[in-house]
Amino acid sequence: MTIQEAQQTVDQWITTTGVRYFNELTNMAILTEEVGEVARIISRQYGEQSFKASDRDRVLGDELADVLFVVICLANQTGVDLTEALERNLAKKTIRDADRHRNNDKLKSAEG
Repeated sequence: MTIQEAQQTVDQWITTTGVRYFNELTNMAILTEEVGEVARIISRQYGEQSFKASDRDRVLGDELADVLFVVICLANQTGVDLTEALERNLAKKTIRDADRHRNNDKLKSAEG
């Protein structure tokens, strides 16, 4: 599925199953909540916190998909073409960071 197809699919789902988009402020709050759920899994799976019984069945991919869904909702309702936006953003980063990361001693391997 392309990003454009994802935007169309989410819009179709919202207008049929979801009835309508939540307003932008509500979706921003939902996005924050979903990112928090991703953080909870990451901190327990890759960090030093242990899983609570209520967190054991959560799947990182599912939570990331929730984040993506809400980002797509926000893009759709604010008229953002995410394909164009991502292409512009990558071009900006490529120019801005052409040598930045290569010259970052913190990113060089220990071997090398």
